[in-house]
Amino acid sequence: MERFQNILLVGCGNMAGAMLKGWLKGGIAASRFTIVDPKRTEAPEGVTLLGELPREGRFDVVMLGIKPQGLDEAAPAIGALVGRETTLFSILAGVEFESLAARFPAAGAVVRIMPNLAAAIGKSPIALDSRGLDETGRAAVTAMMAHLGTPEWLAEEALFDSVTALAGCGPAFVYRFIDALTAGAVSLGLDEAQSQRLALAMVEGAAQLAAASPFSAGELADKVASPGGSTRAGMNVLDAGDALTRLIAATMAASRDRNAEMAAEARKA
Repeated sequence: MERFQNILLVGCGNMAGAMLKGWLKGGIAASRFTIVDPKRTEAPEGVTLLGELPREGRFDVVMLGIKPQGLDEAAPAIGALVGRETTLFSILAGVEFESLAARFPAAGAVVRIMPNLAAAIGKSPIALDSRGLDETGRAAVTAMMAHLGTPEWLAEEALFDSVTALAGCGPAFVYRFIDALTAGAVSLGLDEAQSQRLALAMVEGAAQLAAASPFSAGELADKVASPGGSTRAGMNVLDAGDALTRLIAATMAASRDRNAEMAAEARKA
């Protein structure tokens, strides 16, 4: 029998909802999940939906899917359901183990998780770190997260801010790039709707090819760009003064730094 049989999702908005969808799609029985979310009016078939926290009950996993700003208010009621046999999952950006331990001292183990919305289709990177889990527990977490994409255990908690900037915030940056490709095509005379379809298809195909290729993304770019050709002419613009690399580095640094600020705010609360 799998280790995590009774799973309580406290808050089931966009991210937690995507994870639930991915778990169900991956074959985890709906009967194992209970959702507490007063904003939801329906849940997937077989999933128990509650408008408020149950007063009692035994859960192998309690997952925090609420907004980080609401943690202090909600923690006492949630804590009543978190005991020594409970593993606490947290997808709260910027809320560190120290802050979680202070609010849920009775938890048997705590797992920090950084996914993105592609968890719904089993294609998310999943950054993980834990406190209090043995190797069997870590293996059980890895197996559960594998339904959502690619689990990666981090060497230290301090790396969460950087991983958040890449795996958590990264999809928004990719969407911005797709939007920019669409706008660029429109500026060259193409229809906007057609430009968006072509941009989406191109990015999807390029990503799948990169995932299946033994070559790095940089090597693949050079293979597409023939010397003196049209692709090389465009790449020369991106590469001039390392313009694209510097822009992305600055973008990710801003996201990492804001995540660190939120962690500091949570510690003070």
